[in-house]
Amino acid sequence: MKNLIDIRDLSTEEIRQLIEKANDIIAHPETYREKCRYKKLATLFFEPSTRTRLSFEAAMYELGGQVIGFSEAASSSAAKGESVADTVRTVSCYADIIAMRHPKEGAPLVASMAATVPVINAGDGGHNHPTQTLTDLLTIVREKGRLDNLTVGFCGDLKFGRTVHSLIAALSRYDNVKFVLVSPEELKLPSYIKKEILQAKHMQYVQTTDLESVIPELDILYMTRVQRERFFNEEDYLRLKDSYILTPDKLAGAKKDMAILHPLPRVNEISTTVDSDPRAVYFKQVLNGKFIRMALILKLLEVE
Repeated sequence: MKNLIDIRDLSTEEIRQLIEKANDIIAHPETYREKCRYKKLATLFFEPSTRTRLSFEAAMYELGGQVIGFSEAASSSAAKGESVADTVRTVSCYADIIAMRHPKEGAPLVASMAATVPVINAGDGGHNHPTQTLTDLLTIVREKGRLDNLTVGFCGDLKFGRTVHSLIAALSRYDNVKFVLVSPEELKLPSYIKKEILQAKHMQYVQTTDLESVIPELDILYMTRVQRERFFNEEDYLRLKDSYILTPDKLAGAKKDMAILHPLPRVNEISTTVDSDPRAVYFKQVLNGKFIRMALILKLLEVE
């Protein structure tokens, strides 16, 4: 594997190996401190990001490597009209590996074709976010011990949520996984994902607008925010943004060992009063993101 553009670029065996490596990094951090000494990661972020960008940077620093890059398109030559292909050809001369976020779907794929070093898609529009998916899978394994035999609820923006699309694609490869899709009518999972993944693989799934009616059956609840930046119409955003707010009351009927995940940032879809609930694992999830990205960097750089 030279690049990671889509979670489906990875086999289930490769995912298992990455999770195993991340768990080893968690258990023995000192073993990995110099693994990427003299290696450079370039973070090319054409769209704002806190967690993903800093997580990649922290991952490379903890491996003993260095980081170069930019955090917004305005501070790069893209502002002068330079193409993505030319940008990555140039950056390939300076760095050993590239992590790239871009508002346009498919931009990291174009970048991977032009680059001479490995490219990691750090999110492209409403399309894909494979390293968030790896983070989610590591978190599920650490909380539940498995990726099969799970009922997984997705709640909120299922239309534009790239983290949701990637995680559904990943989990659809494991046995006996059932999906519960909770959203307003306007933000339902796109029909192409239902057709290409859920129906093509005969996955069990239900769609509903009512979270409380389905919460008792969930092993995982994956909350998402309604994303202002994906809306063309401010009125639609304001009407839908508070569709679901998770509170301690709504968790009363949930399983005692259900895990609540959220790719963050949170706006108000999970009340801060839920943060102290032992089922809330979204800040552990953030930390897991650093470890799985360390494992991925090692794999793409072929560092033993």
